[in-house]
Amino acid sequence: MRQMIEILAPAGDYETLKAAVAAGADAVYVGGERFGARAYAKNFSNEELLSAIDYIHLHGRKLYLTVNTLVKEREFADLYDYLQPFYQQGLDAVIVQDVGVMDFVRRQFPGLPIHASTQMTVTNVISAKYLESVGVERVVPARELSLKEIQKIRQDTDLEIECFVHGALCYCYSGQCLLSSMIGGRSGNRGQCAQPCRLPYKVGDNRASDILSLKDLCTIEAIPNLIESGITSFKIEGRMKQPGYVATVTGLYRKYVDLYRQCGRKGFRVSKSDRAKLENAYQRRGYCDGYYYKHNGREMLSLERPKQEHNPEKIQDTECQEKINGKLILSPGKHAKLYLQYGEIWQEVTGGIAERAAKQPITRERVEKQMRKTGNTPFVFDQLDIFIDEEVFVPIQTLNELRRQGLEALEKRIVQQYRRKPGRRIPDPDLCSSCSLKKQDEMRLTAAVESLEQLEVVTANPCVSRIYVEDALWEARESREAVKELVLAAKAAEKQVYFSMARIFRQEAKQIYDRHFAELAECFDGVLVRNLESYLYVREFRKEIPSVTDSSVYQWNLYSKRWWEEMGIEAATAPVELNRWELQELGIQNMEMIVYGYLPVMVSAGCVKKNTRGCDRHSGFLTMRDRQDRKNTVKNECSYCYNVIYNSAPLMLHNQYKELCSLQPKALRLQFTVEDKKRTKEILKLFTALYLEGQIDSVPDMEFTKGHFKRGVK
Repeated sequence: MRQMIEILAPAGDYETLKAAVAAGADAVYVGGERFGARAYAKNFSNEELLSAIDYIHLHGRKLYLTVNTLVKEREFADLYDYLQPFYQQGLDAVIVQDVGVMDFVRRQFPGLPIHASTQMTVTNVISAKYLESVGVERVVPARELSLKEIQKIRQDTDLEIECFVHGALCYCYSGQCLLSSMIGGRSGNRGQCAQPCRLPYKVGDNRASDILSLKDLCTIEAIPNLIESGITSFKIEGRMKQPGYVATVTGLYRKYVDLYRQCGRKGFRVSKSDRAKLENAYQRRGYCDGYYYKHNGREMLSLERPKQEHNPEKIQDTECQEKINGKLILSPGKHAKLYLQYGEIWQEVTGGIAERAAKQPITRERVEKQMRKTGNTPFVFDQLDIFIDEEVFVPIQTLNELRRQGLEALEKRIVQQYRRKPGRRIPDPDLCSSCSLKKQDEMRLTAAVESLEQLEVVTANPCVSRIYVEDALWEARESREAVKELVLAAKAAEKQVYFSMARIFRQEAKQIYDRHFAELAECFDGVLVRNLESYLYVREFRKEIPSVTDSSVYQWNLYSKRWWEEMGIEAATAPVELNRWELQELGIQNMEMIVYGYLPVMVSAGCVKKNTRGCDRHSGFLTMRDRQDRKNTVKNECSYCYNVIYNSAPLMLHNQYKELCSLQPKALRLQFTVEDKKRTKEILKLFTALYLEGQIDSVPDMEFTKGHFKRGVK
C-alpha cells in the first residue's frame, strides 16, 4: 500500500455532504449547477459550493467537483468563469469526461488536479499511461475491469486508482450508452439518463424480464482484495441518495478499511449485523460483487422488480467538530491572550484588559467552562490550558468575544492555506486555424459493413469511395479469405478499405491484435478506431497508419477536436447527439457524417444471449423487444466478449440531404449492421441517387428515425 486508502462519498446537497464527513469520508464528490453527470440531483449552487470547499477543508478532507459531461462548443465560453471561483477557493480536483475539458483545465487552471471519469471508458493500461503523461493524476476505470486488470494499471503507472465499491451498476460501459438519448432525448452523456435499461425486455419466447438491470454493487467483504490490487480510492455511488444512506454506507466502509489496515487479513471479518445494516440502507434490486471476479453472469442481474424500492433511512447527527488545543493567559492590567493550535497551525488573538478583582475574582473553572462553549463552530477544545493570576476579573462577555474572535481567525487561517491566487485567463488559441487536416475538394460517400454480403454490395458500387470493414470478419477464420479477396477487388476499383477496430479494447482485444495487426496493416489502407486505447495501440505499432475516429470518440467542441487533431488522426466522425445547428457551430468539414444506420446504443460486458439462451461462444444476433414491441438487435461479439445493442430503428437522413450538404462534411457514411443483401442494395441505391443527382429515388418501406439531427440533446 503506497498511500492511505481514501473513502470517497457522494453528496447531492449540503446536508448529505455534512453526513458524509461526520461518517468518516476522506473526500466527497459533488456536482455544481452545470457540467455534472447527475442533472436531476439537487446539486450545489455556486455559493453552496464555495462554502462546501471551506467546510471540507476545515475538517481536513477533500472536495472533488464533477465536470463530467460532454460540453458543447457554445458552452465553452462559460466554463472558465464557472470554474474560476472554485479554483481560487481551493477546489481539490475536477472529474472530467471530455478530453476538450481536460485540455482546457490543464491549460487554464495549473495545479488543479484532474481525475479521468469512468465516463472516459478507461479499460486498459495503454490509455491510463497516456492520460498520466498529459497530466491526469487519477483515473476512474470502467466498472467492468477485473482486479487483475486494475492491478496492471497500478503496477505500470503512478496514477491514483479510484474504483466504485458500492452502489448502482450500469449495464453499459459508462460513456458508451445512447439508449436513453435515442429513445427520449435524455442523454447519459449530459447527466440526464432516464434509465430505460431498468425496464423489462423480452427475448425470443422468454417472458419479459429486467434483463438489462444489474444488482447493486457491494464489496465490503472484498476490501482486502481491493486494497491489495492497488485501488487507492473507494468510491461510493449515490449523488441522488439521502443523507442517511450515504452516512451508513460511508461509515461501514470506513470501519472495515480501518479494520483491515489495523489487523490485516487474519483479523478481517464483516459481521452479519453490519452486512444487514448495509443492505437495508437501500434495498433496490439486491447486491452483487460486480465485475471484480467475473466478466459477466446471470447472477449479476436483477430480473424481478421488488415491491419496495428502498427502505427509509434514519438522519443521523451530521455535526462534526475538529479537536483543537488552546492556551489562555489572564493577567491583571494586561490584554487577555488566547493561543489556538490545529495541527501545525497556530493562531493568536488579543482581547480586552483583565482587571484586578475588587471583590470576587473569576475562577479557573468558570473561565474554562465558558471558553469550552464552542457551540456550532467547527471546533471543540481537546486540551485547554488556562494561566490565570489570582485576584483577576474578566467579564463573561470579554471571554465570549475572545473565543469568537479566536475561532473565527483560526477558521480563516485554515481555509486560507488552500486558496489559490486569482488566475488570468490564457487567451484561447485559434482553434479553427490550428486544424492540421485539409478538407477534401468533394464530399465523398463511404460505407461501413459487418457482413460479407454487405461488403460484396458496397464493393460493387462505384460511388462508395471508402469501405470500413468490421474486424470480426477478419478474425473469423471462415470468412478471412473471402474478406481478403473483396478487399483486393475494392482496391482494384480504386476504393480505400479501412478496418473497424474493437469497440472496447481490453486485454482480449490486445491479444487478438498482437497476433493479427501486422497482417491487417498490410492488407488495409487504414483504421477506424472507437476508443483512445485502440488509437494509441495503432500509433505505437506504426504512427503513419491513417486513422479515423468513430462517433464513440466524442468531439463535441473545438478543444476536443484540436486535441485529437494534434494526436494525428486523419479525420473524425461527427457526434450523433448534436443537432444540425450545433454541428454547424462545431464545424464538421473534417468529419464524416453518419446518414444511415442502426446506431449502437449500448456496449456491454454483459451478454443477453448467455443470460437467456446460454453461451455457445459463437458470435451472432438476436432480437430483444421492449414494452412497446419495438425490436432492438443485439450482437454478441464473442471474440472480445461484449454485446452491442442497436437502436430499434435506423437513422436515415435522406430527406435532410440539402441541409447535410450545407454542413460540408468530409464524407457521408452509410453504416450497415444487420441489413441483408436486398436492403443493403436499396439503401445504397437511395443515397447513390442523392449523391449523384440530388434526387430521392425509391425509399424502402421501413421505419426510421432522424435521430438528433433536428432535436439534439439538452
